Amino acid sequence: VNGIDLFLMKKEEAKIRIEKLTEELNHHNYLYYQKSEPTISDFDFDNLLKELEGLEKQYPEFKLSHSPTTRVGGDITKDFETIVHTYPMLSLGNTYSKEELTDFDGRIKKGLGTDDYEYICELKFDGVAISLKYENGILDKAITRGDGTKGDDITANVKTIRTIPLKINTKNYPASFEVRGEVFMPKKQFSKLNEQVSIENEQREAEGKAPLTLYANARNTTSGTLKMQDSAIVSSRKLDCYLYSYLDDLNTFGTHEESLHFLEQSGFNVSQTYQKCQTIDEVFDYINLWDQKRHELSVETDGIVIKVNSISQQSELGFTAKNPRWAISFKFKAESAITTLNDITYQVGRTGAITPVAELEPVLLAGTTVKRASLHNANEIERLDVRIGDSVNVEKGGEIIPKITGVNTNSRSNDAKKVIYISECPECKTALIRKEGEAQHYCPNKETCPPQVLGRIEHFISRNAMNIESLGPRTIKGFLTKGLIKNLADLYHLSFEDINNLQFEEVDDTSGEVTKRSIKEKSAHNIIESIENSKKIPFERVLFGLGIRYVGKTVAEKLAQHFVTIDRLKSASFEEIVAVHEIGDRIAESVVAYFNDPENMKMIEGLKSAGLSFEVEKKEGTGDAFKGLTFVVSGVFETFGRDELKNVIKQQGGKISSSISSKTNYLVAGENMGPAKKEKADSLGITILDESSFRELLQND
Repeated sequence: VNGIDLFLMKKEEAKIRIEKLTEELNHHNYLYYQKSEPTISDFDFDNLLKELEGLEKQYPEFKLSHSPTTRVGGDITKDFETIVHTYPMLSLGNTYSKEELTDFDGRIKKGLGTDDYEYICELKFDGVAISLKYENGILDKAITRGDGTKGDDITANVKTIRTIPLKINTKNYPASFEVRGEVFMPKKQFSKLNEQVSIENEQREAEGKAPLTLYANARNTTSGTLKMQDSAIVSSRKLDCYLYSYLDDLNTFGTHEESLHFLEQSGFNVSQTYQKCQTIDEVFDYINLWDQKRHELSVETDGIVIKVNSISQQSELGFTAKNPRWAISFKFKAESAITTLNDITYQVGRTGAITPVAELEPVLLAGTTVKRASLHNANEIERLDVRIGDSVNVEKGGEIIPKITGVNTNSRSNDAKKVIYISECPECKTALIRKEGEAQHYCPNKETCPPQVLGRIEHFISRNAMNIESLGPRTIKGFLTKGLIKNLADLYHLSFEDINNLQFEEVDDTSGEVTKRSIKEKSAHNIIESIENSKKIPFERVLFGLGIRYVGKTVAEKLAQHFVTIDRLKSASFEEIVAVHEIGDRIAESVVAYFNDPENMKMIEGLKSAGLSFEVEKKEGTGDAFKGLTFVVSGVFETFGRDELKNVIKQQGGKISSSISSKTNYLVAGENMGPAKKEKADSLGITILDESSFRELLQND
């Protein structure tokens, strides 16, 4: 054997050895961290790992993406790439009472038209939501929730979490799927981290240095750890992760419970606290059990997640703009603290709503220092009979938003005076109004009241509306201060010359400190370009951006689709608007009032002149051939992408469902479609179309 052949043999042997060590060490990791059943000593494991590290260093071309050496960390990430989620990461609606859960159960029953359904209950762990993408069974991407539509790629850091499989154990799995869960720091590890800080502070004190701050709570520490640039530090923090959700394009599983079993079999760390419940009473039993037992867990938990078990029923119930209708979060009673109410201030929102704010003596609550709490409205102040100087109970609603829940009147000063709610806007001194039957006071001066004008413009430029990315609150404030803009339409009259090198001052609302700012040439170009690009935004988002009271993103879409143009909408009567599906009296009254205001109409004409879209775009190839029909699309197609096929169906008035039910009209089947879908379609007598048959149906209709 000559030298070249010997070299090639060594390389081939090294490749085989690297593959064998990778699989073997990953298996030992699983046995140790998931099953707590190690079969080799730590010493033997470390020796095998060192051998693998040495081989990978010598032959880096053979290192596998799921190598256990990535668990140790060491990669440096200076910028975290933004990744768009394949499936949006929606938040859940929250409830704090069993009465509201009963209402939720009633909505499920009404939405499904049957009482034949069941729930899966899971503990809601206090961590950081993560989405894991697997390709051919190997971890490809780990992405944070972000804003729900896109998040940051933190794959290198997540690979250091020992309980997350780099390669799954089972053999039968889809080529591509996602798993979602919660990354957390165990209670013991969090305590250990603060112990290390305390030890270091003793040394710093001896050296005359300022002490380091202790970590406030495990969740914030986890969040900060996941965004660290050095994955070796992340590895040392010993984070953990519970997985609770599975997603793919094929709807592989018929129930959420089945998907959890698949995750367990595949080596994912699924908390064994979940339970299937047949009735809402069984859900209450689960809540009562874990309200007591949760303190025994190794991780903080703040509530229960209740999900409809059947995937087809989930699909039938659908989503709102922000939340799934088939799931809800029940929060345990929050922690509370006692502190002193020092003052009450008042904030003005973009709709003119006045919110009283309690200024509190700072107090530590659930790991964070609380200085302010919402008092909601005049009715709440009256109900609590809260007074300046009172000793008050403060809770965190859902562990996030502080609120005053009670007053200790026994310790009240004799000269404490009843709170008189303000009668004038704290910003513009306009007399406040309060509509009959409403708890909120409003400032009617929407044209010139600074917070209202600023709030409306901030809403208008936001991501879900006009998405003018280069503008922010500080810059908008500067434009308002300089008199460059007064309303939404004025944004489209700005020129590069108006804003290039614009100088303005910013006043800190708390300290009163003044900071001088200016807009540089590049920023000015970006702002003008971003404003110009916003003219391409579709009508439904423009309508949402107008900030009509009670018209959220979903309502705006319904109104735009129904009335098609702004002219038809503004001319519509209350009766015509309330006739739109899921549009109630309050929304209809608000829309009519908005378009009856001459100032609003003048602004809309200005936006029209600027070239914004006030009509639903009629796309080429649209029609109503599939109106009233529901399709399920599954598999891989030759001439269509799956999303393209779905768009064709939608453009022809059809509806897309993710799972087969009795309401499905057609199953469009491509290659590699799961057999379960075909069986379900056959059992329900649903027509199955291949790609050719679908084209014929489209042409015939």
